[in-house]
Amino acid sequence: MADPVPVPVEFVPAGRAVAEPVTKVGGRPVWLDAPQWPLSAESGEPMEFIGQFELPGDRLAYVFMTGDASDTFAPDGGENAVVVQPGGRMPPFVAGVRELTSGPSVGDDHLAVPGKPDEDGETWQFLGGPGVEPLWLQGEETPGEEAGEPWTLLVQLDATALPVDVDFGDAGIGYAFLSPDGGEGRFLWQCA
Repeated sequence: MADPVPVPVEFVPAGRAVAEPVTKVGGRPVWLDAPQWPLSAESGEPMEFIGQFELPGDRLAYVFMTGDASDTFAPDGGENAVVVQPGGRMPPFVAGVRELTSGPSVGDDHLAVPGKPDEDGETWQFLGGPGVEPLWLQGEETPGEEAGEPWTLLVQLDATALPVDVDFGDAGIGYAFLSPDGGEGRFLWQCA
């Protein structure tokens, strides 16, 4: 059996506010349950919405990160969060949530379309899934790896290819993961 391959993805302007539960970056979340906008541990203010990503079983994973705070790169630093709906649980390091339908966002709505490798034949921005390995810039950081239960890569986002404003350091990559039971997520980033 062949190794699982990542699905290259690009994000293109939607030209409208997206209200469907689809994979996208920017805009505002399309909540499937009651809104759960995570708050920054440093400021107590709502984090910026990066995007939402479709999961099996008609679920979504919402990715957030604080705009100007330290420790946004750490998967459990309290300055980023992955919220899974329906049926997910909030990570224990999140300072709190607000029932907001809109809040800070990295930009306008952009929808996912099939992508293609760059001129070197490499793909740095892709949707993950079971068995898909991230392309690390600095070294292995898969959540759960040390405990022998690695989490599944949901998406790898290349800051240089995203059409929205994200700060993943110098030419950074963001990585979102799901726990083995699919009920919780983690987000982290590395830079070159």
